[in-house]
Amino acid sequence: MSHWWRDAVFYEIYVRSFADGNGDGVGDLPGVTSRLDYVSGLGVDGIWLTPFYPSPMADGGYDIADYRGVDPLFGSLADFDELLARAHRLGLRVIIDLVPNHTSTQHPWFVAAVAAGAGSQERDRYIFRRGRGETGEVPPNNWPSRFGGPAWSRVVEPDGRPGEWYLHLFAPEQPDLNWRNPAVRTDFEQVLRFWLDRGVDGFRVDVAMGLFKADGLVDVDAGFSHFPANGYLGRSPIWNQPEVHDVYRHWREILDSYPGDRIAVGETFAESPENLAEYVRPDELHQSFNFAWLRAPWSATAFRNVVDSSLHITGLVGAPTTWVLSNHDAPRHRSRYGPGQVGLRRARAAILAMLALPGSAYLYQGEELGLADVTDLPDDALQDPMWERSGRTNRGRDGRRVPIPWSGTQPPYGFAPNGVPPWLPIPPTWAALTVEAQSADNRSTLFLYRRALRIRRDHPALGVGEMQWLEATDQVLALTRAPGFSCFLNCGDAPVPLPPHRQVLLASGPLTGERLPADTAAWLDTS
Repeated sequence: MSHWWRDAVFYEIYVRSFADGNGDGVGDLPGVTSRLDYVSGLGVDGIWLTPFYPSPMADGGYDIADYRGVDPLFGSLADFDELLARAHRLGLRVIIDLVPNHTSTQHPWFVAAVAAGAGSQERDRYIFRRGRGETGEVPPNNWPSRFGGPAWSRVVEPDGRPGEWYLHLFAPEQPDLNWRNPAVRTDFEQVLRFWLDRGVDGFRVDVAMGLFKADGLVDVDAGFSHFPANGYLGRSPIWNQPEVHDVYRHWREILDSYPGDRIAVGETFAESPENLAEYVRPDELHQSFNFAWLRAPWSATAFRNVVDSSLHITGLVGAPTTWVLSNHDAPRHRSRYGPGQVGLRRARAAILAMLALPGSAYLYQGEELGLADVTDLPDDALQDPMWERSGRTNRGRDGRRVPIPWSGTQPPYGFAPNGVPPWLPIPPTWAALTVEAQSADNRSTLFLYRRALRIRRDHPALGVGEMQWLEATDQVLALTRAPGFSCFLNCGDAPVPLPPHRQVLLASGPLTGERLPADTAAWLDTS
């Protein structure tokens, strides 16, 4: 049986920054619906929507107060149903963000937990502990928050005295749930069914490896980091506890009980490549994001090592490999690969290499326009909690979340009606990068994406299947796929000759005769 998701291309929509339908400067669900023809025209198979649930927005909606609703900032359940129906009419699948590791402090469960006091059933839904020290004034352990500072905050008890501490691996407004409590598991199974019954095609599972913490909540070693350089977390009492897999087995049973091949894809930072494979065994998650490609430097050798490792690991369990270059949490790849036009040339080349690989791909809104991170946002515009939690030393992720420029020659470039200023300012230098401007230019990055996605959908060699490496220098990534397709990516400083071919299907930049310039990729018909 052929599963649609094994080679699907998804387009991530960061709802706040995609399109504003009601003129308040914030993207919303009606705005998304109004632009679905554009998304469909790109040639993708589905969309992933970031959280739109009721939330105080301490972390851009990843602090959820109600998992079964829509925040008025983004619209209504009726607006969601209209979006879903329109997407399905266009042939687009829709997956939505699910955030099971933590809730908002405004979630009714947490409000009840604080009010109920120590030792209560309500508090057992979260991870509350008495502090250390004579009066419990020291946090229960030394765990750090991923957003900076300690991972514990102290509550004031109903009698007015300082009391227990609660765990929050992210912002203090995001208390971690206790997944050892059966009530938590039951409620999330009901949440899955609520959205599946409405017709969603699946879920992107936020912090998929974080649901369980090791018994005892022991201290981590000195020098522990949530962001290790190699991308793998190693063993710790915080992440990747074995009990998490039983949850996903139950979720897989629920997903499989619905028609239409519904899926779950995990945001999974694993302790090792082998550990990552465990999440995508046949009875667990369908996919897991492969962040190794996103983290790789501009190097043919590095890219090749990532591809070999990724295909080997997912192959052990029969899962498809996923590829991603950018998302709402990571620096845009145009910015990662170098300044100015160097970064743009490399970004255009990298997408051809990525879309040539076997498996599924995830795009992030705006990369098809060649957008870079905005690094000069005013301090008073920053809203990412990392900014304040780091003592204003880490500017956070807002620079990659600036709203999409659609049309016109002045900000906000059609993002909001009547020129309403958006929630993050759009640079005036983006006038040449609007969808309108690039749609009329067959040399634009938007044109390149549309053409690449059309070829990927139509060519029998692309999508699922096998690939082989071709002989090349260590500066060139060269692969072939049957029937009759090859991809060459030149990461070096000098042009290289192209091998014999019938025609050039697509190139990320101008070719020099039969030579492939530096920082350029080409798809060749070799039939």
